[in-house]
Amino acid sequence: MRFISYLLALLAGAALSFEGAIYAELGKTIGQIETSFYNFFMGSIIMGLLWLFFGKGKLSYTFEAPKWSLLGGVLGVVYITSIVVSVPFVGVGITMVAVIIGQLVMSMIIEHFGWLGSMKTRINKEKIFAVISMIIALILIN
Repeated sequence: MRFISYLLALLAGAALSFEGAIYAELGKTIGQIETSFYNFFMGSIIMGLLWLFFGKGKLSYTFEAPKWSLLGGVLGVVYITSIVVSVPFVGVGITMVAVIIGQLVMSMIIEHFGWLGSMKTRINKEKIFAVISMIIALILIN
């Protein structure tokens, strides 16, 4: 199962790069905010259909969840809109490397402190070296 998880993560990363390039172009035509809206509108339709036919959870319990856990939707809007705005100015590659650096740093902090119910994993020199390597990659790609 671990191998499949790695493959799915690689596929998601590839899809995000395509999405960034596609939405940057769409943003030139319909506008950046409108592109972000389009992303979530289409996503809502697709997810609504998936939920209707395959959902087994209890969507009605949404507001019984911890309030902080509802921020995921807000953060998704920030993420997509940032991609749509950034790609036309710095390109897909630089944008995606910068996104990955942000993900690495934040995930290390979250896991270090065990925030949001995550497993505690200490920050070590190998992780710091990985982030420094990514920053160097960002500089070299630029």
